Amino acid sequence: MNSNPVRVTSDPVRRLVVVTRVSDAQWHAVEDDRTVGRGHASRRPDGRLFISVDAWHGTVFDRLADAMLTDLPTPLYTVVDETDHDARSAWERAGFATARREWGCVVPTDPRITGLGPVRPPSGVTILPPGRAEEGPLRALDRVIRDEVEASVGWRTMPAEVLPRPAGATVLDPSTYAVALHSGQYVGLVRMATRTRQPRIGLIAVRADRHRRGIARALLAQVLGSLHRSGTASAWAEVDESNTAATALFESVGARRAGSALELVRR
Repeated sequence: MNSNPVRVTSDPVRRLVVVTRVSDAQWHAVEDDRTVGRGHASRRPDGRLFISVDAWHGTVFDRLADAMLTDLPTPLYTVVDETDHDARSAWERAGFATARREWGCVVPTDPRITGLGPVRPPSGVTILPPGRAEEGPLRALDRVIRDEVEASVGWRTMPAEVLPRPAGATVLDPSTYAVALHSGQYVGLVRMATRTRQPRIGLIAVRADRHRRGIARALLAQVLGSLHRSGTASAWAEVDESNTAATALFESVGARRAGSALELVRR
């Protein structure tokens, strides 16, 4: 950790701003003994390093970004709301460029809208609702799916996962997963976060050797139907722009795009 502050010269309007790395993952910008900006770095489960800056003024943002870029190895990543043009411009000034786009979607739960009311699991497949999955087989399936994704499009194209995790742990709460069971094996899963203002579909995935059998639709029918019966009108999901299969699945049940985020990278 570099404990020495990075001193920057003031402009004609602002007095001296001092940027200090206060811990391995935090930077503070101070002016006249008042904190005027903060920077933070965090490593995602896939190993990538993401940074963020919170500052009211562009000059403070630039100075914090410069200090962080000096201290940290590349590549570095950050995420911005696509409609936040000021934030995007600030990161571009720091040398970041767009790597990918992620759509935020509102997913209806009413089967009259989704068309999932008559959907049943494929022959031989059973859907276990959240809370029914056994932890061991669930973790094994999660590992298989992650390896398959990483070997194909790469886990970086999946919705960003920002929860802190113990080393190697990828399933924090088994009770949030519904799973598809076939011939005694777990072959598909969907993770639902319900302790939020709007329920969130965090992940839906099926083993590669079980694709195109209707398992993902059956999983979606189970969780959305359950939400509808509990009085919840919609859920939230994030979909990578390049994930055509996921996009088609959610569009087929009436999901509408309600926002987008850009993942930026500096290499």
